[in-house]
Amino acid sequence: MGHYKHILLAADFTDHGSEVADKAKELAIANQAELSIVHIVDNLPITDATYGPIIPFDGDLSQQIMDAAKKRLSKIAEKLGIVEAKQWLEVGSPKLEIVRIAEENDVDLIVVGSHGRHGFALLLGSTANGVLHHAQCDVLAVRIKND
Repeated sequence: MGHYKHILLAADFTDHGSEVADKAKELAIANQAELSIVHIVDNLPITDATYGPIIPFDGDLSQQIMDAAKKRLSKIAEKLGIVEAKQWLEVGSPKLEIVRIAEENDVDLIVVGSHGRHGFALLLGSTANGVLHHAQCDVLAVRIKND
């Protein structure tokens, strides 16, 4: 296994996100690699099968969500020393957008958090599982300890 040159941190803004970010930073330093960060705002509206969307995402609400996400992403990136050009904020399917960003930017390692779910939750899938199965590069799933 060679050294990684470009590591992508998939930030999810959870309470345990700093553990994942610290691991990505540690790997970037150890490999003398470039570190980038991405956050994906899931585009799934809140729906009910009978009535359709319960909360419509109008432009104003969507912009508020994106503005808040940008602030959080920038704060994490600043702490990690990641320049603005290496920060991505996208809307869509997290697993697909993370993989797309990685491919478009020659990333050779994606770092994601994983809760290690079992049973029914595992069948539903997770972002970490989706990234692992779609990515063309290595993926490190950092185990997040459930409280």
